[in-house]
Amino acid sequence: MRTLFKGGSVATGKGVRRADLLVEGEKVASLGRGLKAEADRVVDVEGCVLFPGFIDAHTHFDLEVAGTVTADGFASGSRSALRGGTTTVVDFACPDKGESLASGLSRWRRKAGGKTFCDYGFHMTIDDWNESVRAELPEMFFQGISSFKMYMTYPAMLLGDRDLYSALKELRALGGICGVHCENAGVIDALIAEKKAAGELSPASHPAVRPPYLEAEAVGRLLRIAQAAKAPVVIVHLTNGEALEEVLRARKRGQTVYVETCPQYLALDESLYLQEDFSAAARYVCAPPLRDKKEQDALWKALRHGDIQTVSTDHCSFTLEQKELGREDFTKIPGGLPGVETRGELLWTLGVAKRRLSVAGMCRVLSENPAKLYGLFPRKGILQPGSDADIVVYDPSGGHVIRAEDCESAAGYSPYEGFATDGGIRQVWLRGRLAVESGNVLFSEPEGKYMARGKCAL
Repeated sequence: MRTLFKGGSVATGKGVRRADLLVEGEKVASLGRGLKAEADRVVDVEGCVLFPGFIDAHTHFDLEVAGTVTADGFASGSRSALRGGTTTVVDFACPDKGESLASGLSRWRRKAGGKTFCDYGFHMTIDDWNESVRAELPEMFFQGISSFKMYMTYPAMLLGDRDLYSALKELRALGGICGVHCENAGVIDALIAEKKAAGELSPASHPAVRPPYLEAEAVGRLLRIAQAAKAPVVIVHLTNGEALEEVLRARKRGQTVYVETCPQYLALDESLYLQEDFSAAARYVCAPPLRDKKEQDALWKALRHGDIQTVSTDHCSFTLEQKELGREDFTKIPGGLPGVETRGELLWTLGVAKRRLSVAGMCRVLSENPAKLYGLFPRKGILQPGSDADIVVYDPSGGHVIRAEDCESAAGYSPYEGFATDGGIRQVWLRGRLAVESGNVLFSEPEGKYMARGKCAL
């Protein structure tokens, strides 16, 4: 099957140019202005921008948290991703403490296999560090897993400084990359104890026990550990300017540091936790928390200047009924937000349309950079001959209002309810097949393929 996209503009990380695009089978065949080619079908994309399929390298599908399981498994989560222009997700295989990496990976393969509507891969979470875990790492690379995740908080996942150092050093030797959740677990626990003693148990206490300067402290500490290990790192879901300053200082020292932020930190703020209605406030509980509105300007500036490399979602969805688990104690609210479905339209509306971010910049942070960072480039992340024909057709005139009732996510609500978009996603193509049209997911069966990934090329 040969498909010709006529009249649109093709986005890359370097810019945008008017070009027609020819797809043959699952691959991009050629592109050029006024392309003359025989095709089985011609798609009129006049006035639209064609992006490489978006990549969300931070999702949590079918994950047990706080005694419950995320509302979105791989089926609903990946349908949600596709509807939002995300054609590849990289989720987290999370072994329990004491469980082998191989066992954890096998479990996540069963969760995703035959259920995923977009293409997918896995990061491997390391929540234990010992000789047996170290010995398993080469097999992870053989299985196509070249990126890992470690936590500086949460008892079930926390690694101490010594183990962080040893693991980073080993991953550096193997050519891997590690993302780290940076918060100060000890002080957070102390602040939580103070809030509980004072009887301050509402969602309003959530941002107070996880302040931005403690995130910045943890980022700075991690980067000094990474300096000792001579290892590159990824700071995941960075939320504020102080934390970013730690990154910039490390880069001046010569360290390799990549940064991810998320749409919620670009679009929402901590005032939402102050709502008197529990349900209205609890739905926004995530970690790190939403920050003061002034932090958004620092993040947008960093995106514009290239100091932040990727925008992923940390999609970790729960229903409002599940959030009720913390009605009497904010620490028991399952933390996380749905977001994989709305990321692209939010970035265009708040970034491109407001001239905070160029179209090329949007392409870099949603497609090209994550593909390079996580070993998928040039199969993913770019529209050029030989790449997968993962295409997002963005129509700048297709604005609409985000409504939970229209979404594929099983969360049942959207953090961005009532948000008016500037333009919208007209179509999504996965490896040359039309997957989404006018907000409707067309696949009746899962079509996603597992992506074995190479090493970082960013």
